[in-house]
Amino acid sequence: MRILFMGTPDFAVPCLEKLYDEGHEIIGAVSQPDKPKGRGHKLVPTPLKACAENLNIPVFQPETLKDNAFLPVLEELNPEIIVVVAYGKILPEYILNFPKYGCINVHGSLLPKYRGAAPIQWAVINGEKETGVTTMYMGKGLDTGDMLLKATTPIGEYETSGELFDRLSLIGADLIAETLVKLEKGEVSREVQNEDEATYAPIITKETGFIDWSRSAREIINLIRGCNPWPVASTTYKGEILKIYSAEMGDPTSSPAGTILGIKNKCLEIACGDKSILIKEIQFFGGKRMTVESYINGHEIDLKEILGG
Repeated sequence: MRILFMGTPDFAVPCLEKLYDEGHEIIGAVSQPDKPKGRGHKLVPTPLKACAENLNIPVFQPETLKDNAFLPVLEELNPEIIVVVAYGKILPEYILNFPKYGCINVHGSLLPKYRGAAPIQWAVINGEKETGVTTMYMGKGLDTGDMLLKATTPIGEYETSGELFDRLSLIGADLIAETLVKLEKGEVSREVQNEDEATYAPIITKETGFIDWSRSAREIINLIRGCNPWPVASTTYKGEILKIYSAEMGDPTSSPAGTILGIKNKCLEIACGDKSILIKEIQFFGGKRMTVESYINGHEIDLKEILGG
């Protein structure tokens, strides 16, 4: 099939590479415009763009898709199908209706759960035991189209959203390849989503990562996992931001929530609403990310402090 691929972040790259390796005719890659990064504000290509250029696939980066702005490109390329993986913009109807086989999306959850911008992070934050990837037809609604295929995977007890993100990107690549083969052969059927089971995964913000120490230890650990690598869960220590990258379960405690209980197993033990957690990696304001073990070798921690106070 003649495929037009639309995507932007790292999550989309394995899907493009997989379809290329499978021998599909990829006639173009559409990605969001490059954005300035770093102190020099130098324009940096999106991960999808960098991959496409490496594969000698033509790249298109329209500033807008509104008002039929991208229609001339569609008419010139004439794709049979459009594959969309984390492109980052809502597609207008003229794009959705253009290709013969429609627009197929690779979504990082088991739909209809976790529709929206951050399905992987919220699955971790909410303590889900499993998640997966769904391929689906795209429609006007937000991740509401008919489903095609699903692939399921367990979530590790201490797996971060970044680690899960990487695994799901590879699972998604295999799933979209299988979906296109079955779609072309007429061996896949559409499944309407059950609206009663639908949940929403809104965009993650820096505020999402602020820790409420009165919550249970498990909830706080899930938040830390879900906010790694971004925005990173945080609290305050002596009025300054303290970022927390990883932690494990501790023991039951009756100490006030947020209390620094001491150093245990080379970790910083903090009281939560029911049990304690053992913080393994931290970053103090103005400092570098490091293990607690490394930090306490050269610094003291005030055991009288209550975090988040």
